[in-house]
Amino acid sequence: MTKPTIDPRSTSLSTRAIHGNKLHAFKAPVAPPIVQTSTYRFENSQDAVRYAAGDPDVFVYTRYHNPTVREAEERLALMMGSERALLFSSGMAAISSAVLASARTGDEIISTPALYGGTYRFFRDILPDHGIQVNYADPARLDKLSGMISRRTKVVFIETPTNPTIGIVDIRAVAAAVRKGEKRTGARVTIMADNTFATILNQNPFRLGVDVIVESATKYLGGHADLMGGVVAGSAAFVREAHTRLKYYGGCADPFAAYLLVRSLKTFALRVQRQNENALALAKFLEHQRKVLRVLYPGLRTHPGHAVARRQMTGGFGGMLTIEVEGGAGGAVKVCDALQVAVNAMSLGGVETLVSIPVYSSHVNMSPAELSQHGVSPGMIRISAGIEGIEDLKRDFAQALGLLPSRRQRAG
Repeated sequence: MTKPTIDPRSTSLSTRAIHGNKLHAFKAPVAPPIVQTSTYRFENSQDAVRYAAGDPDVFVYTRYHNPTVREAEERLALMMGSERALLFSSGMAAISSAVLASARTGDEIISTPALYGGTYRFFRDILPDHGIQVNYADPARLDKLSGMISRRTKVVFIETPTNPTIGIVDIRAVAAAVRKGEKRTGARVTIMADNTFATILNQNPFRLGVDVIVESATKYLGGHADLMGGVVAGSAAFVREAHTRLKYYGGCADPFAAYLLVRSLKTFALRVQRQNENALALAKFLEHQRKVLRVLYPGLRTHPGHAVARRQMTGGFGGMLTIEVEGGAGGAVKVCDALQVAVNAMSLGGVETLVSIPVYSSHVNMSPAELSQHGVSPGMIRISAGIEGIEDLKRDFAQALGLLPSRRQRAG
């Protein structure tokens, strides 16, 4: 009697993250093994012949492919609803390879201006060396985006929520403008979204018209501050192009990092749900602290992008928030140094609450004009909410903010 078969694509995100495609009985370790090898033995030279003919099931060298890495990639593709996913050694390896798989010398990219600092510096400092021009579109005037598209336009790149200002870009409006520009010019444009801050739990850019998702797996997908990785997800044809860049730029994932990632994905949904809850509660609490000038979190009604976020962020509003405190950079330093539960460290997405000062971390080496373009001010503190007890976090931030001098004390 044939047992009924469950289509993995019909299951919940949590089930896909835990089990991947393997929803059936088979004899194997519950935890996928780490295939920690650089190369592979052939049974005979027919394996080499099959590889030369393009057989993807013949493993030859871990820079090209690896069973543990493939397990992570298949699980990520299933989670994100893409034909394929590709795992890289870092988020920037994923972004650079995806962009350079799309654009050549003489081409141009259009991007929204508020970006992770590493992405912005890659656009500013590296792409010009390849003869690729980057133009910036105003996310508040997306009606003008379609007119910016020319036959040279190969990529429209967006990040939402933005790092570190937690701005919201209307993904559906971007997609509509790009497709309108394509019809006008005959261009073929890849819409690429950095989904690191939102994650696939809170936002599915594919359903909103995006072609390619890039994400730092170091952050929420890994979630434990112990691995580096990046993901490109999209059509099989696009991922093949990105894989060529992976092989020759060398940004391949390590098998042990892939193993850690598969382990982390099993608790991904639970972790991110708790981080969503803590971030919202902390944002509401910090709104009422006297020495906090503003709180940026899309789950707050006061956030200018709240309405758009409610439309396109279906799981929650994410674990990231940014505050601006009195006293500028000096005030931000004082608060970060006084925190006892939250950790002063330059990353995000882990189970620990982390804080960082953007002008000294993600947006270092930028001019005042560039910081203004990104909406970054000296007194900003970026907060990555962890999964600690929320009352502990509230007390911690209250005591740290309490050490800032009052306006009267500063005037004296």
